[in-house]
Amino acid sequence: MVSYSTADAATESGHIDAPQLRLFVMALFFIFGGITSLNDVIIPKLKELFTLNYTQAMLVQFCFFTAYLVIGIPGARLVKRIGYMRGAVAGLLAMMTGCLLFIPASRSASYPVFLFALFVLASGVVIVQVVSNPLISLLGPAKTSHSRLTFAQAFNSLGTTIFPYFGSILILGGLAAVSADQLSGVELDAYRTAETQAIVSGYLGLAVALAIVAGVVWMFRNALKGESHKESSGLAGLDMLKRPRFGYGALCIFLYVGAEVAIGSLIVNYLMQSHVMGLGEQAAGKLIGFYWGGAMVGRFIGSAILRMISPGKVLAFAAIAAIALILFSTQTSGTASGYSLLAIGLANAIMFPTIFSLACEKLGPRAADGSGIINVAIFGGAVIPLLTGVIADTIGSLGTALILPAICYAIIAGFGWFARKEA
Repeated sequence: MVSYSTADAATESGHIDAPQLRLFVMALFFIFGGITSLNDVIIPKLKELFTLNYTQAMLVQFCFFTAYLVIGIPGARLVKRIGYMRGAVAGLLAMMTGCLLFIPASRSASYPVFLFALFVLASGVVIVQVVSNPLISLLGPAKTSHSRLTFAQAFNSLGTTIFPYFGSILILGGLAAVSADQLSGVELDAYRTAETQAIVSGYLGLAVALAIVAGVVWMFRNALKGESHKESSGLAGLDMLKRPRFGYGALCIFLYVGAEVAIGSLIVNYLMQSHVMGLGEQAAGKLIGFYWGGAMVGRFIGSAILRMISPGKVLAFAAIAAIALILFSTQTSGTASGYSLLAIGLANAIMFPTIFSLACEKLGPRAADGSGIINVAIFGGAVIPLLTGVIADTIGSLGTALILPAICYAIIAGFGWFARKEA
């Protein structure tokens, strides 16, 4: 998923030349991209440990992406108050706190405590996203800012590709021979505490990495001389939703993030089905990287195609391709069914940036307000996966539940055709 910010800033020199800082900002993109995709790995783990249905398991994504709704605008205001560098440190420390909260979550063997830890972690991710794009644009000449942002997004995609692979080895590799539904009472609590140690170990490692990055960024806390920010109208910007192009686009961001996250969240359980690939948890988890890796490769392909063909038409085609892959996957079996679902990542590649740019076309001085509203629209990552889980539990079929993401893509295809001409 592409990241962006709701805050605008300027410095006296227009940019700062700090190669070391640039490197660590790239690390921010890599880390928060990877952390977001790790949810796809811990969902099947927690589902087994706490004997959850799909609706309950999807509360992982609900709590994570609800942070965009709750923290998005306050996070932007915090960054405007304390500045980009200190804002980045605040976000990193919040992420670190979320990682450390996995310790009491494991010791208590309580699912709600895990959900709270994820919300705190996601709150830090939101703040870091508010900072990252404009910060990387300031770390060099304005004429090369686009290439730096593209390069940074590649690091984000690299994180979403690598983290699930190694996360599946660490987190999904050691499930005991016994399962949670065979235990009760003290034995069940002990089992959950022991089995969640793999999750704790992974997130403790992330906490250490985040602390190091925060320390380095703090060293550069005064690097942006003369930093200033424009005031935005906050919630007053909601009147922009009355503009058909922007309102439709904001809805599509909500639907796209929801569809992308819903599919990613179900990949492990989907591939484990006997009529699909019949894989074990760890083997299925390792394949999540193909889903997110497809998005990384697709960005490079899409960036070239978008120079030659109308972005609206490309968006419509990509959304239709995603629908076709869902239908093919649900109507076939074996490896064809599994890999066609993973291939949806390739179709997803250009959707977020293209929807965003088409929706915000020619907003002029209200661009920051538009960005803020779209930031809140990422809340779709909380709602759509949860509803997909409800459908899966009600009907008893993961394949049938994928009809909801397919509907989301159909609406996105309509927006692409609607916005195929310049605003």
